[in-house]
Amino acid sequence: MWPSVALLAFVTAQRLAELVLARRNTRVLLDSGAKEVAPEHYRYMVALHSCWIGGLWLLAIGRPIDPMWLAVFVVLQAGRLWVIGTLKGRWTTRIIVLPGAPLVSSGPYRFMTHPNYAVVAGEIAVLPLAFGLPVYAVVFSALNAAVLYVRIKAENEALRTAMFLK
Repeated sequence: MWPSVALLAFVTAQRLAELVLARRNTRVLLDSGAKEVAPEHYRYMVALHSCWIGGLWLLAIGRPIDPMWLAVFVVLQAGRLWVIGTLKGRWTTRIIVLPGAPLVSSGPYRFMTHPNYAVVAGEIAVLPLAFGLPVYAVVFSALNAAVLYVRIKAENEALRTAMFLK
């Protein structure tokens, strides 16, 4: 039972630490003149992620962990760190636009527009699969896709507007 508890504890602690980092970065950005865009969907994203991890705590405890899916999850963690390390103080869980600041085009942003969302989408599918919960992976992946559809649309519009206002 301890491997499943350890993995879930790691993911939970990681998410909580990221919320602390995101709040700090958000505060600094807003104090620097940045603006939050489209905050109305944020609560749905938080609810989705909370239900996802909470459900895993209910369903995955004591289940064996598939080594192949665990390896994929570890690779996704490297991607997560790459994104956060690239964005530094601009990484946050909200859509925050700092007028006049150039778009980040280094790190994983050289290869795709929204690498953070790719990592999160992967995690939402892969972690349940590591616990042998394919239906859970599909359901939460579909819900996440719906939230990301709204979020990416809002973020792209915010970035286009910010670039236009430069």
